[in-house]
Amino acid sequence: MPEINRPDVLAEVRSAFERYETALVSNDVAVLDELFWNSPHTLRYGATENLYGYDAIRAFRANRPAAGLERTIRRVVITSYGDAMATANMEFVRGGSQRIGRQSQTWMKTDAGWRVVAAHVSLLDAGAK
Repeated sequence: MPEINRPDVLAEVRSAFERYETALVSNDVAVLDELFWNSPHTLRYGATENLYGYDAIRAFRANRPAAGLERTIRRVVITSYGDAMATANMEFVRGGSQRIGRQSQTWMKTDAGWRVVAAHVSLLDAGAK
């Protein structure tokens, strides 16, 4: 059984997660591309798109509008499993919206560092909990 939530691993994943969040809201595409695992096995389900493979995710990021990316994080739950796998789940809201956004990421430690291997973004209807 892998050790759950080792403090050193949680700190590494939180750092990678925070770097990702900063890159996302500032539209730093180079860092976003870096933090996704460069593999055809990587996937990202977005609010309006299903992306299979690193190349599809990279193309999406390159063509996405840079406006309106700011958001307020309501809650983050990071859980590590051993020293090479973790999940990061968060709730967020965007300015002017009543909808709650949800983001889930699966992180894997690679030779190059922590990388997102799977991600999912979705929005709840206003008033949902």
